[in-house]
Amino acid sequence: MNGYKIMDQEENQTFVVTQSYQNLLSTFHKLPDHGGIIVHVVGAPGTGKSTNIYAAVNELGLNFYEAKLPIPSLDLNSRDVFNLMVKSMKQDLGVKSNESLFDVLKKFDAVLFADLFHDYHVVNEDCAGFSQWTDYAGFKSLNFYLICIYEYLRHRNDFKDVNMVFQTAWRIYRGGKKKDLFTDMGPLSRLAVSILEFPFEVVEISYSEEETINIVKSHLSDTSSDEIKQYMKKYGNKPRFICQDIKTGLQNE
Repeated sequence: MNGYKIMDQEENQTFVVTQSYQNLLSTFHKLPDHGGIIVHVVGAPGTGKSTNIYAAVNELGLNFYEAKLPIPSLDLNSRDVFNLMVKSMKQDLGVKSNESLFDVLKKFDAVLFADLFHDYHVVNEDCAGFSQWTDYAGFKSLNFYLICIYEYLRHRNDFKDVNMVFQTAWRIYRGGKKKDLFTDMGPLSRLAVSILEFPFEVVEISYSEEETINIVKSHLSDTSSDEIKQYMKKYGNKPRFICQDIKTGLQNE
């Protein structure tokens, strides 16, 4: 585990059930009996989107495929990255044609695009992750999403039997700080989520004050509620950042 960031379900040893998790569980419960469902799991950095996803997959016993995207160079353009994504999936699943790829993918309860897609560089330092590439490409990375939409519409008959779950974030810089469009920008975030909800299923991972305290204590049991509240003034209800800061302080004592 990279700090308190969960990269796969085997690392998910400590977990606290929250209302957001119950919402996610309810949405994932539909996947085995339906096809063509697209779920976007949104949440501010540090709230544990991947933690919740892996916990729900494990609890429901879902048969899912997690896509990986090792990018050899940040200089690739959007079409290169898209083609690499398809090639990586074909190699991973041992198929050669697009038709065979769809045949394999529809056998899973869902195809997951989470940390091993966005942050593969954490697993292999010789590769760049999709999140690094989007930061490097900037506004040009929008072309990747347009290509995805175009290809989805081209193959919509094939996708009707494939469920997909996206750990979704759109990071932008505002006031010198990196913010997430779907969670960190007030009314604009509400609008963005509402637009996303129109064609897709959307589950937001967010916590109450009490839930945040319980999550932090599940990792750092000796930390008092009052101390956690002080960190919440700095980070908000983002357990991963709070845990990392408290742990750093303990190590420096």
